[in-house]
Amino acid sequence: MGGESTEKQTRLASIVILVTFPAWLGYSWLGGQMNWEPRYAILGDLAALAAFFWALVVLFQIWLRRQRDED
Repeated sequence: MGGESTEKQTRLASIVILVTFPAWLGYSWLGGQMNWEPRYAILGDLAALAAFFWALVVLFQIWLRRQRDED
């Protein structure tokens, strides 16, 4: 994370969540319309899960940092 401010990290994690969810839904819908093989659906699911997990880790780190700074 380097020297990025907490606000920038929070904003980035929020953007990742807000972009990932509709992109994941759109990818799933498009795959259903085009009859893609299930392995491609799983690929999209794993990419979305990775993005959500990354955002969760970043937000958890921010929360821990704020808890530590309050003490």
